[in-house]
Amino acid sequence: MFENKVVVITGAGSGIGRALAVQFAEAGARLALSDIHDAGLNATLAMLPAHIEARGYQLDASSRAAMFDHADEVQRDFGTAHYVVNNAGATVVGTVANTDIEEYEWQLNLNLYGVLYGTKAFLPMMLAQREGCIINISSVFGLLAFPSQSAYNMSKFAVRGLTECLWQELEGTGVRAVCVHPGGIKTNIERAGRRVKAAGTEEEKFLAQAEKMLVTPPETCAAQILRGLRKGKKRILTGHLSRTIFWLVRLLPDSYPVILRRLG
Repeated sequence: MFENKVVVITGAGSGIGRALAVQFAEAGARLALSDIHDAGLNATLAMLPAHIEARGYQLDASSRAAMFDHADEVQRDFGTAHYVVNNAGATVVGTVANTDIEEYEWQLNLNLYGVLYGTKAFLPMMLAQREGCIINISSVFGLLAFPSQSAYNMSKFAVRGLTECLWQELEGTGVRAVCVHPGGIKTNIERAGRRVKAAGTEEEKFLAQAEKMLVTPPETCAAQILRGLRKGKKRILTGHLSRTIFWLVRLLPDSYPVILRRLG
């Protein structure tokens, strides 16, 4: 399914992006990998088999111009793209009261607009060849809201909405869209995000909870994503508590915060 296909992955310098790069490489894909940090990206490239065609690109996914230039680079270097994984993202930890507008903008520019830019930049070539798959990384926090994560919640709910629109709009085009909801993936939250400048006790409480919840290895998440793609799934739930959260919100849409408080 993936052999000789061109797979574009943003945020490939660590975590889920790196694990996806390794596993797509094992499946025989050709890889266009990007990250804002060269060191992490180079480390990912060094992990790949020598016979795999892979190129690295320094990319700020929150920049519209940079993302559209990146699509041109990929088309120049590989001819096209078959799979685009809009994975680059981070989090800002802060209550609504403690998060200023600029911090919201930083979060949305990367997590929401970065996904939108990646979708818009690569979709035309997929539609033209009537083949392709856009894989947008949302979160379990795109299924439910969580204290101190309003900015992240906003971005991941929006990614989910964008992708579910694409499900319907792309019918019959040969192109599909997939929404991924990772939950509890073992990543370095301090490295991948930031606390708001006005952080206090609520933010510290969230970070302590996060350390307990982030337990699933990125490699397990990546394997479940590839398995879901092979099965043709439109929504992929992966990681610690992801299925529990999915059903919790469906069954108790108005009262799930009570259960979340007990979990805390």
